Amino acid sequence: MDLVVGRVAKSHGVRGELVVEVRTDEPELRFAPGATLRGRAPKSEVVRTFTVESAREHSGRLLVRIEGVGDRSAADTLRGTLFLVDSAELTSSGDPDEFYDHELEGLSVRLADGTEIGTVSEILHSAAGELLSIRAAEGAGGRSGREILVPFVTAIVPTVSIAEGLIVIDPPEGLLDEE
Repeated sequence: MDLVVGRVAKSHGVRGELVVEVRTDEPELRFAPGATLRGRAPKSEVVRTFTVESAREHSGRLLVRIEGVGDRSAADTLRGTLFLVDSAELTSSGDPDEFYDHELEGLSVRLADGTEIGTVSEILHSAAGELLSIRAAEGAGGRSGREILVPFVTAIVPTVSIAEGLIVIDPPEGLLDEE
């Protein structure tokens, strides 16, 4: 399964640098000089290979130079490109409280008393922190299939078991209510 580690937001300057929205916890590894990246343009299935020439932080953004991209015009053609890695290439962090998004997607979500809430459809990364986007199960206190957003913090999500395919949540009153 391909996982996105970055997305080209736009070009920067006239020498072909790319502003990359980082979607990995290891940008220093993924975007290190000499690293090979697989990239796919928006709405395309064609995957290309790119080699990182250099990477640097500038005003809170990652600027990346790719071999063969030497000017603004060439950089502009890469706008929206998604940089990918194969999930099979990833190794576990060894920390029981750290998870890759793809490990959580599809897990069953229940309350501590066993009440089924739904299934994790995706992980949303916001400025306020991570949110579990849960597709509600039938009879989960509202419309079946509706989206429930749950902050992914230990106080609300005390148990995650990849092996059991289960997440147990202890939401504050009102969090699961339909608006």
